[in-house]
Amino acid sequence: MEIDKRKLKILAAIVENYIRTGEPIGSKTLAQMLEFQVSPATIRNEMSALFDLGLLEQPHTSAGRIPSHLGYRMYINQLMHCKPLTEDERDEIDALFNVRDPDPDRLLEDAANVLAHYTNCATISTTITPKHVTVRRIEVVPIDRRTVVMLVVASNGVIKNKVARVDYNLNREIIEFFNKFANDRFGGRSMDEISTMYVSSVAVALGEYSRVFTPLLAGLYELCKAINDGQYFASGETNLLGYKEFDAVAHDLLTTISDREKITDILPFQKEGVQISIGKENPLSELTDSSVIVATYKIGKDSCGAIGVVGPVRLDYQRLIPHLEYFAKTLGKLLSDTLENEE
Repeated sequence: MEIDKRKLKILAAIVENYIRTGEPIGSKTLAQMLEFQVSPATIRNEMSALFDLGLLEQPHTSAGRIPSHLGYRMYINQLMHCKPLTEDERDEIDALFNVRDPDPDRLLEDAANVLAHYTNCATISTTITPKHVTVRRIEVVPIDRRTVVMLVVASNGVIKNKVARVDYNLNREIIEFFNKFANDRFGGRSMDEISTMYVSSVAVALGEYSRVFTPLLAGLYELCKAINDGQYFASGETNLLGYKEFDAVAHDLLTTISDREKITDILPFQKEGVQISIGKENPLSELTDSSVIVATYKIGKDSCGAIGVVGPVRLDYQRLIPHLEYFAKTLGKLLSDTLENEE
């Protein structure tokens, strides 16, 4: 789509005004904002041409114009200029992650909370586990005669644990037997393989002892499933209630953001850097009035992560994109370092 420079400057001014105010703008007001002199009548003609091209919309008959979703896309692709973060801005983000020996799950949750507060939008923070990740080691440690801590270590460095209780008294021989049995049966298998059907077949192999070890086998299944599912945290959903654009769709929008499966299915884990979906570009109908900005990153050699912002289409993209980029990079590095220390 070829558009002359004057139309592009007018489009950029309309987008930036709407991001700032959330209000339509007319030709007279726009003429006072532009850095070059042109009459309101000329601006009206240019705005009419942009409207015919589908780059502007007119919400009401007598109102000014606002950008269309297509207009935002052109602005992001051709007109927007993101400034690199200042040293102070980088230091501010670094300070948010200034924690010693962080817990990965807590770190992801904190990242979502901090970003929601920082952007006044809803945020998501999530990881996925590649299919080739396997069980590296299983360890069952007794706490008392009938209570144990179960530990599963994955090949990508992720560690999950839980407390389990049994209905019989434990001794050293029982613990040693189960640790060896569990590592023989689960060790080296991918997290994807460890289904309820597989765990049932393992229980059958225990013969008369299967009922005795059922709580421990169930615990191992839950831990492997938790690793395979990755983590997902959403935060700041109620921030969206402050935007008038969402008055009619708030319930469906908030429900969707809280739906782990729906959101993770649309995240661009295979693409590096920042990805932006504007309004109707989103594959979920509940997000057609929203923009989704997602930054992906690597965790170690295998796992992938993503952190994103969900907000109105009139987001301040110039400000958010470099901040989200650095935020994701810092989070990914810290998670990678944490997993390396745990291996």
